Amino acid sequence: MAAGDVVVPNYIDPRERIPAPDSQSFNRIRFVTTVDFPPFSFFDQTNRLSGFHIDLARAICAEMNALPKCQIQALPWTELANALKTGQAEAMISGLAMTAKSRADYRFTRPYLQLPARFAIRKDAAPGGIDAKALAARRVGVVGGAAHEAMLREWFPALKPVTFSRPDWMFDALKSGNLDAVYGDGLQLSFWLSSQTAESCCRFFDGPYFSRAHLGEGLAIAVAPRNAALAVAFDNALAALNRDGRFAELYLRWFPNGLY
Repeated sequence: MAAGDVVVPNYIDPRERIPAPDSQSFNRIRFVTTVDFPPFSFFDQTNRLSGFHIDLARAICAEMNALPKCQIQALPWTELANALKTGQAEAMISGLAMTAKSRADYRFTRPYLQLPARFAIRKDAAPGGIDAKALAARRVGVVGGAAHEAMLREWFPALKPVTFSRPDWMFDALKSGNLDAVYGDGLQLSFWLSSQTAESCCRFFDGPYFSRAHLGEGLAIAVAPRNAALAVAFDNALAALNRDGRFAELYLRWFPNGLY
């Protein structure tokens, strides 16, 4: 789905009809999240809990006609799992990775957002092509030791990785022309490209790239196994938000430059 020049993700088949459990069966729906995951969840300048995850949780509750029952609480990351385990909360919306281990402990909704890997190059660059093949034998910056480095080396063996210990050093090298491209998290790159620091120097190139092995399955809401029906209700609400454009509105509000 596209809105202007920005592609809006949609991971739910619009033809599918997901059953909707009776929201009246849920006495309370308390989401827990963190406060150090901008732009997903953070305290704004007025000390108000804000972010994409906050707005998404509220939109889900509105679609379920359960706003009076919904609560959103910010906790330290280390306390989130215990809140679900002990019943202090019903849902975790915090970017918890879906792995074999976490799937044994939680019931997840379907992914609502995947964070892709992207290349960025200088706007005045002339790579000689429109895809990553044009970067063969070129110097490409990447943060060392991260999943993106492993992905870059495996997927693009013809490129010449140059590792950095800090993203800002890597971005400075691209801006100054000491690199031909950089490769990394599409979210981080999107915000850097539109920042004053970047000085409109650069742009996305090719992609996006997705890899379950390197980047995971995407972001989803986690609930305790005993609350499996709630996860289905969330899936139903997410499908409705995608069908009528409300998810697209939230996405464009928090990611105006897009990730894809």
